[in-house]
Amino acid sequence: MTTEKDKVSSAILTGVPEVDERLGGGIPLKSLGLIEGQPDSGKSVLAQHLAYGALISGLSVAYYTTENSVKSLITQMDSLSLYTTDYFLIDRFRIYPMTFRTSLKGGKAFFRILAVHVNSLPPEFKLVIFDSITQFVAHNKPVDVIDFFSTCKHICDEGRAVILVAHHYAFEEEVLSRSRWICDAHLRLRLEDIGDRMVKILEVLKIRGAERPTGDVVSFEIEPKAGMRIIPLNKAKV
Repeated sequence: MTTEKDKVSSAILTGVPEVDERLGGGIPLKSLGLIEGQPDSGKSVLAQHLAYGALISGLSVAYYTTENSVKSLITQMDSLSLYTTDYFLIDRFRIYPMTFRTSLKGGKAFFRILAVHVNSLPPEFKLVIFDSITQFVAHNKPVDVIDFFSTCKHICDEGRAVILVAHHYAFEEEVLSRSRWICDAHLRLRLEDIGDRMVKILEVLKIRGAERPTGDVVSFEIEPKAGMRIIPLNKAKV
């Protein structure tokens, strides 16, 4: 019999009801997800909400970051009321800072190292986030990027969910198209000038295996101590 706890932990949620509704009840485990979009459109904040949602539902999370140190990521999440210190201290939230070096061009070996590292994680680490893969995608051959997405998909088939975060401009159009096809979930973020304000727009383009029908668009702002705050588009236009 499926328990309520099983239901909660069977998908990755953000903890923001309006967003989770658009996600069709969350991103299922064993999914490969791509969060891509414009700079400053909220990609990392969305990834952090997904990490926190997984933690509070009982899952362990590995977070690979080119954007932060261990301390700065925890501090940033704390500023959004996504409190992760306790999870970090009890080894349910692992943070792995990554530094890009130009010597890693031709990154098949580097992508292989990442895949081996993920496979070495304890099995309870059901969510893996790479925030972001922008520099690695932009400085490597298309075939190596596609191979990395395919490897991540194999990791998902074995029981984990993997979320990849990247700027839209990092991809050649053909590579982006093929990468989207491999992914089970595809979320795109952009900025839109509505009235006298810049609003962040999340487009849910695909969630394969969602429990409910997915929505298409949700608009939001990022507020200190609140994280993602949903703004109805009709109010944003006022």
